[in-house]
Amino acid sequence: DVYKRQPALADDSGLFVDKLNGEPGVFSARWAGKGCSYLDNNKKLLERLHGIDFKERTAKFRCAITFAFPDGRFITEVGELEGYILDKMRGANGFGYDPLFFVIEKNKTLAEMSSCEKNKLSHRYKALIKIKPYIENFVFGYDNN
Repeated sequence: DVYKRQPALADDSGLFVDKLNGEPGVFSARWAGKGCSYLDNNKKLLERLHGIDFKERTAKFRCAITFAFPDGRFITEVGELEGYILDKMRGANGFGYDPLFFVIEKNKTLAEMSSCEKNKLSHRYKALIKIKPYIENFVFGYDNN
């Protein structure tokens, strides 16, 4: 079979809100229900955090990325981006929870950032940078450890 003994790369990510005990977490994309929209998810998040003070609205985006080697070994790395959930949406860029996710260091939401600016600090970027040496070692045959 052509797919046997091939490397594979997979990732998943989610929004983890501290005041909500880590929700929506791995259910971030469908948190408001099957077939929900980004707006539905954002409305649910705003409702669940209604009346909560800004400094208690801490959250993080987390991405786990795994590289599977043809011999069955695999390596997983995690990247995180910390921020706060605002009480109203701001910005028109990005997707998902970006209009509510405020990054203190940038003084703006992810949806207010350009894609280039967002990509340089994102949880996915951080996870990919961590796993990159393992992929390079596999592809180019040198050891980064």
